[in-house]
Amino acid sequence: MSIDNLYLIFFGGLIPLMFIGYVLARGKAFRLVQQGIKIHSQPDQYGWFAALYTGLPAISIAVCGVFLYLFGINAIPPLMLIAAALSVAAFALLFILFRFNSKTKARDLVEGFIRGLLILASFISILTTFGILISILFEAMHFFARESVWYFLFGTEWSPDTSFLEGAAREGAHAAKANFGAVPLFAGTFYITAIAMLVAVPVGLLSAIYMAEYASQRARDFIKPILEILAGIPTVVYGFFAALTVAPFIVEVFKGFGIQASFESALGAGIVMGIMIIPIIASLSDDVISSVPQNIKNGSLALGMNKSETIKFITLPSAMPGIIAACLLSISRALGETMIVVMAASLRPNLTWNPLEDMTTVTVKIVESLVGDQEFNSSLTLSAFALGLVLFIVTLIINVVSVMIIRSFHKKYKISNL
Repeated sequence: MSIDNLYLIFFGGLIPLMFIGYVLARGKAFRLVQQGIKIHSQPDQYGWFAALYTGLPAISIAVCGVFLYLFGINAIPPLMLIAAALSVAAFALLFILFRFNSKTKARDLVEGFIRGLLILASFISILTTFGILISILFEAMHFFARESVWYFLFGTEWSPDTSFLEGAAREGAHAAKANFGAVPLFAGTFYITAIAMLVAVPVGLLSAIYMAEYASQRARDFIKPILEILAGIPTVVYGFFAALTVAPFIVEVFKGFGIQASFESALGAGIVMGIMIIPIIASLSDDVISSVPQNIKNGSLALGMNKSETIKFITLPSAMPGIIAACLLSISRALGETMIVVMAASLRPNLTWNPLEDMTTVTVKIVESLVGDQEFNSSLTLSAFALGLVLFIVTLIINVVSVMIIRSFHKKYKISNL
């Protein structure tokens, strides 16, 4: 029997049981009220209590059965497992209907279930993060067992083109030694991200200030949706825009000053990437600035400040935690961008301060290392996990620093107490 049919049988039996439990428990609670008996919770809460605790045992059994099958334990036939789960659900329904009374704390039990569900969701997020880290860590350890950690972190040459020979046991085929110095990759990543933030932060923040403080409601309703359209454009389209429009424009502009610029440059990729993340900063900053309490602004105006001074000394510092969070999200978005870099900044690791030259980023090399026909156990393929691990740590450090900055602003500007 197919998996789809098993799911259909299980949920086709469980959902009607839960619905019956809701209707019967709710009806019993109404009858208690009509008899003049004071009940602890609302009738609807008794219905939800019966429905939730009818389905919970059956779902728990089904989840345990799925995990057993994932680990290769096939001791219980699927149909028998489903029949057992539905039988337990029916028994739980009968037990609840016969045992609950006016003193049953249905509201507390339902809220406890919801609280447990929220805690489970939080743990799933945490476990997912640790799962990602562990999956990267083990493969990165295999890479560092072959290559020098010191050279990987501080080496200035990334030339892994001959590493596939090692995976094929042909490392002695008169080939130059592969070098895995990641400094050019991370330098290119941070350089292009810095250019993007130099474009996105001023434009996005000024746009947010205008929409929140100066624009009329009609203008705001017109501008903000148009600005947010940029967030929905695929990155490959931005890549075409960078390669066909921005890059030639940059070459022509600098040619007029007698400076030679490459058609694939960090400047072009950074500018287009900055345009891409403008909506993130503008939209989030607009919401944060608009949420600053009006009485704070009125107090500033009453003390003699004009509107621009109020924005500079009151509104922006008060909204700074949210603005920093928006910038952090934008940095994370820029660090993970791939298509724009591939199409506008090339694939060549190039350690340079010149933004008019081509360079590449970590994410581009991760994708390049994991595609193709090279052996999985080659250093080239495993280098993708090492790059991912370092990028993960860098992102974690950025998050920790930003949280510290946000907390310092919260201590200085306690909006919630005003």
